[in-house]
Amino acid sequence: MKKSDSSILSSRDRILKAAKTLFAGKGYEQATTSAIARLAGTSETQLLKHFGSKQGLLDAIFTTGWKEILGDAEQTVANLQSPSEKLPAVVRIVLKGFEVDPELKMLILLEGRRIRKSGPALALSEGFLAFVRLTDEILNEMRDKGILRPDVHPQAVRSALMGMLEGLLRDSLLAQKAGYPANYSTRELPWMFELVLSCFAGGSPTRQPVEIAKSGQT
Repeated sequence: MKKSDSSILSSRDRILKAAKTLFAGKGYEQATTSAIARLAGTSETQLLKHFGSKQGLLDAIFTTGWKEILGDAEQTVANLQSPSEKLPAVVRIVLKGFEVDPELKMLILLEGRRIRKSGPALALSEGFLAFVRLTDEILNEMRDKGILRPDVHPQAVRSALMGMLEGLLRDSLLAQKAGYPANYSTRELPWMFELVLSCFAGGSPTRQPVEIAKSGQT
């Protein structure tokens, strides 16, 4: 870390910056609190004072990153009238945020859902949950205005769309890092997202969920 960075950033911010770099570069399990503190130019005591543990530090990285993305997304959504325009705009904000901060992107895609040996099994930060709530609000608005198909649950749509986007981004990252066969450009993702979203929009019900449940079909 450069001296100029150390003189400007607080101890807490330096620790966050160092941890994000080491977690992204070495992986969460391999990065030690002593190495993080050393890179940040501070002590492990300060690290534990601010974050409590290594898991707390990872949670803080996710929370900070998602809150920044959420702030941009909320501002963008507030300026749009049509709910059908809001979700694609939010996706573009997320992709832009990941482009600006590739370390955060790597951590969210590779570390965010990983089972831990100790501590909380999954890192579901409040920042991410707030982002999920924003997405649900948009989908509920689409449903209320008749834009979303009435035979699909808004939260199921959200899980499908977010899972698809996360999978596309992760596979693209693996293609870059490990030669995984996913040679598409991430520039295609907004179009692919809108294409899938259009499948959930409009139209009349094509099935009866209650009848399907009774027949034992899935």
